Amino acid sequence: QVQLVESGGGLVQAGGSLTLSCAASGSIRSIGTMGWYRQAPGKQRELVAVVTSGGSINSVDSVKGRFAISRDNAKNTVYLQMNSLKPADTAVYYCNAEIWSGWGALRPYWGQGTQVTVSS
Repeated sequence: QVQLVESGGGLVQAGGSLTLSCAASGSIRSIGTMGWYRQAPGKQRELVAVVTSGGSINSVDSVKGRFAISRDNAKNTVYLQMNSLKPADTAVYYCNAEIWSGWGALRPYWGQGTQVTVSS
């Protein structure tokens, strides 16, 4: 079994900062791409930022220059540093990781989600 546990969400005023963390645990032999997605009320889930095992990063244009994704491979953890937050960033943020448990193929796993609310 594999688990992704997120932390760091909360309520913040516009212009503020938050850091999200997501730690993977369980039957893990290797981890591929890790990343963050978000889903606002009434909207589809969208990619925020992802980082490959090699360190390549991709992010949505709306967060470039404000959000930074990083990972600590020794801790099986991915982070999302969010600065200059806007009310439009309000959403449930989900962690995602592609994990190989030693058999079969890489499988995608999701965290339970953490609420980020930005007040104006």
